[in-house]
Amino acid sequence: MDLIKNALINDVMNTHCSDPFGCLGLQESSSKIGFSLIVWQPEATSIRVLAIETDTVLAQMHQADNKGLFYAEWPKEKVRFHYRLEITYKDNSTHTIVDPYQFPNTTFIDPDHHQASLYKSQGAIRASAEINDQLTIQGTRFAVYAPAARSISVVGDFNSWDGRTHPMSSNGDGIWRLFIPDINHGARYKFEIRSKTGEILPHRSDPYAQRIEQFPSFSSVTCFDNKHQWQDDAWVNRPIEDLYERPMCVYELHLGSWRRKEDNQPLTYLEIKDQLVPYIQEMGYTHVELLPITEYPFDGSWGYQPVGLYAVTSRFGTPEDFKVLVDALHQANIGVIMDWVPAHFPADSHGLANFDGSKQYEYPDPKKGWHPEWNSLIYDFGKEHVVNYLISNAVYWLEEFHIDGLRVDAVASMLYLDYSREDGEWIPNKDGGNHNYEAIDFLRRLNETVYLNHPHCFTVAEESTAFPGVSKPTYMNGLGFGFKWNMGWMNDSLDYIKKDPIYRQHHQGELSFSMVYAFDEQFVLPISHDEVVHGKGSMITKMPGDSWQKFANLRAFSAYMYFHPGKKLNFMGNEFAQGREWSHERSLDWHLLETDFHKSQQALSKDLNHLYQNEVSLHFDHSHQGFEWISYDDSANSILAFARKAKDQDAHSIAVINFTPTPHSNYRIGVPKAGCYQIIMNTDDSRYTGSGYVQDQEYNTHAVSSHGREHSIELQIPPLAGVLLKWLGDS
Repeated sequence: MDLIKNALINDVMNTHCSDPFGCLGLQESSSKIGFSLIVWQPEATSIRVLAIETDTVLAQMHQADNKGLFYAEWPKEKVRFHYRLEITYKDNSTHTIVDPYQFPNTTFIDPDHHQASLYKSQGAIRASAEINDQLTIQGTRFAVYAPAARSISVVGDFNSWDGRTHPMSSNGDGIWRLFIPDINHGARYKFEIRSKTGEILPHRSDPYAQRIEQFPSFSSVTCFDNKHQWQDDAWVNRPIEDLYERPMCVYELHLGSWRRKEDNQPLTYLEIKDQLVPYIQEMGYTHVELLPITEYPFDGSWGYQPVGLYAVTSRFGTPEDFKVLVDALHQANIGVIMDWVPAHFPADSHGLANFDGSKQYEYPDPKKGWHPEWNSLIYDFGKEHVVNYLISNAVYWLEEFHIDGLRVDAVASMLYLDYSREDGEWIPNKDGGNHNYEAIDFLRRLNETVYLNHPHCFTVAEESTAFPGVSKPTYMNGLGFGFKWNMGWMNDSLDYIKKDPIYRQHHQGELSFSMVYAFDEQFVLPISHDEVVHGKGSMITKMPGDSWQKFANLRAFSAYMYFHPGKKLNFMGNEFAQGREWSHERSLDWHLLETDFHKSQQALSKDLNHLYQNEVSLHFDHSHQGFEWISYDDSANSILAFARKAKDQDAHSIAVINFTPTPHSNYRIGVPKAGCYQIIMNTDDSRYTGSGYVQDQEYNTHAVSSHGREHSIELQIPPLAGVLLKWLGDS
């Protein structure tokens, strides 16, 4: 027949076809023949056409050749109909399928979506074709953006990974689509892409896949479970609060190494829920921050080399299991932050690199598109489809998994074209500078999308430079982040605390300098996973001195962090002074809690968290009105003293930190108001294995001027310790 000889059929048989609906399925034919049914099944030996609702045989198909092309014909009086195919294969097996090429409408009608919710229309979407009032065919609609491809097929277990069987169709908008009936939840699949040059590329995982298997298959998996019934209405619908005036103490967590089973296997999402939620509640953290839980192929990247931004990593369970974990945390009034990585992506062959034979996701020029520090690719933020892909992904986590905050990784690497590059290795912007205008525009658009549509949610930038306005609104020409990690505070304070106390008098400025810029941004004070890996040692091993002094130094540092303006973030294990450097391959050393020093550090961490939540003078940490220096220049004694003030300016507390092992029995400091001051935190208390240095619990002011103030108190200051005194009012 003439139709079988057309060019499209030839393209189908050679896996070059971009319009399989133009030649497969029911086709209108010549005046004598009303319809021709064309089927391409290269492994078939015979095919019968059955009625869609019954086993009635409508036709025995004829073989047009010995390559797998079959046809049947009906007179023009025949009304267009739906059908099934009973196929007998070369191995003598027989299977009945519903031919996808009879459903062009289901294939080409995109679900309603906006740019910020592309995940609802791309990837593998549950879909159905309505046959009549009584019958609807369920299946999966696949859609993938690959404008430079010559042809694309869906391959999977359902077609023996044969790229000849299910060619997709493109209408010229760059998106390839195909509805395949009877593919339901849990089907493994990938895309087989032929480039413009005719090369068949390595099978690609679906960029929008919500599940991706681990090595070696890296197969995408259809995910239509959606069985979880959220129980966090009270959390989701809580009144909108000003986060800047609320305490935020974050527990940074790597799911695979927080706790492990006896055989060193990681806990599942459901197993970790049962242990993590009560622990976080007891310890007094307000939020959990998860290292990236988007899918990644290499364990050693900890999730920071993701291939599968829409997929919850399958290492610990299913997406529904992860929802159960988030839900349980919310029911315990604990917010969930996830690390999100739009700064780079690896070049693994199943991922986005050279996706359709062209640079669809990465910058084409390696001077812009290759990250030398991480040996990974960089998203092309100048392409609209890339920006939409990333912003849709951010929205996906907020909407589908009720994530409360996105901590955006490596923002500095996005902002600067010369990041980790030498002269001649980067391309200046149009003005000759080193700012990546496209990335800046992307970040602003991201933050506007989050804050306009999800007022309970927030974003945090890991940004290590002096780029202005990172956490300022976009209408003030800022990037629009809610918070920024204070890397300057972290580096200076850690450099200081590592020094032997005898030398600290020469470095007092390393501690006081942070207050010069403390309110330029909305800061989080981070002691993150990056500070306890790669030979840096754990927090306790950074401390100088013998065992007692090490823990006393750590206690004083902990107090300094909690008394200092800024939200708090500590990596898991820091709360009980993890001994060994962190490794993603083993559990934290929970057995250390059998020893007094470690158990006492955990008790201090717990008390500091609860103190921080309950003491209003520590909450107003985004304005200079919430802070007042009392003494920052007593370098001879390595003592800092400052006041923290509540928003009403009457409620306040006094912080005094002694960074030497020398106690002081009569140390006078000026205070903001006359009255009585009571110690509400003392890290030298014997219950924290401190020295128990004898001191009064309350101090009445004297009309003795000190530090430029009319009233003062005379303290007993313990060694290597932080003390917080609360003003009780007029004495």
